[in-house]
Amino acid sequence: MNRASLWLKTLLPHGLLGRSLLIVFTPLLVVQLVSAYVFYTSHWETVAKRLAHGLAGDIGAVIDGMRTFPEPENREKIFRIAADHTDLRIRFTENGILPNTPHSMPSGIMQGALYAALEERVQRPYRVAYDHRGRRVVITIQLSDGLLEVTAPSKRLFSYTTTVFILWMVGTSMLLLGIAAVFMRNQVRSVRRLAMAADQFGRGLDVANFKPEGATEVRQAALAFTLMRERILRQIQQRTEMLAGVSHDLRTPLTRMKLQLAMMGETEGRAELAEDVAEMERMVEGYLAFARGEGSERPQTGDLSALTEEVVARFRRQGRAIAFTSDGPVPMALRPDSLARAVGNLIGNAVRYGGHVHVRVARRPDAAEIVVEDDGPGIPPERREEVFKPFTRLESSRNPETGGVGLGLAIARDVVRGHGGDIVLEDSPLGGLRARVRLPL
Repeated sequence: MNRASLWLKTLLPHGLLGRSLLIVFTPLLVVQLVSAYVFYTSHWETVAKRLAHGLAGDIGAVIDGMRTFPEPENREKIFRIAADHTDLRIRFTENGILPNTPHSMPSGIMQGALYAALEERVQRPYRVAYDHRGRRVVITIQLSDGLLEVTAPSKRLFSYTTTVFILWMVGTSMLLLGIAAVFMRNQVRSVRRLAMAADQFGRGLDVANFKPEGATEVRQAALAFTLMRERILRQIQQRTEMLAGVSHDLRTPLTRMKLQLAMMGETEGRAELAEDVAEMERMVEGYLAFARGEGSERPQTGDLSALTEEVVARFRRQGRAIAFTSDGPVPMALRPDSLARAVGNLIGNAVRYGGHVHVRVARRPDAAEIVVEDDGPGIPPERREEVFKPFTRLESSRNPETGGVGLGLAIARDVVRGHGGDIVLEDSPLGGLRARVRLPL
């Protein structure tokens, strides 16, 4: 049962347009098949019997006329009358013998009806043959004094209503399916635009020109999306404004404390106090960077490869040995400052805990990837998701002497997800940790 359902799911269309057309087309197809079956088993069979009995009756009338008026001149008159009024071409061969060959089996309703009519109306040995084009049927009948060969056009046995009926069914079905496809495509287009707007908003792109359209339900969903977008943007703006004030309020007392320490001179405990103030300043900067997220930075088209190489170059100027490879330019919409901070956090972790670091930018069919690898101690698989939580530091697996407040990976994932992508941690062939950033193009 499971295998059958999986097989059925693979055959069914995955898109809304395809499934909608399937819902419309399936009942239509069932109706057409039922109609064709009813037509084939009732109307067509009835017409075939009537046409076959009509042809067999005309042949029987000719045979009765020949028996009533056996003179050769009368026979010719009977043949001429049959040709003029029944469209039959008749030839008589005296003393002819019908070949002793078995009957061919009827290949359809029409041929079966003809065989039955000849046995009922003629009641003499016969053979039925068709010319090579199927335009005429030749019926050879054994009489007591010879062979009677009757050639009749196929239209005597064939009704064009069959062709008309089939063409009508197929034509109306295709017409209705085409009309349904046009209407459904217009409805699906509005759903697709809503999905594209949601995806663009999720990646931080501007969707100001989006307008609700389509059916009532789609318009309701689009209106709900618009209201949700406005609420989210308003909350982001309020958070940014609040953080600007918090940043100023926190930095002011820290600056005064640093000035007071500078004026104290060399006294006992001054170095420890200065170190605490510096630590507090780093913590405040870390908290604000995490809470600020992407801030109000507007997305713009840039080269992901060049941005990553610039971040790598900044670490190289600090004396770090970092290998960098790229598949070439990767143009895409991004927030340069935010993404540079996220990539910098990943590379910073790698150079802090590993001796050798490799950064690679790759282009995939539908996404771009940034891979940062190191040969450090790594992170156990069961704890890799935990490090993305704010203020989390895995002291058992990372160097306990390093600074930071456990926000680097949280900030990096927040920025990458704001671009519509994600970060995953894996084992590196170098022996340490591999951070893979995937961004949709």
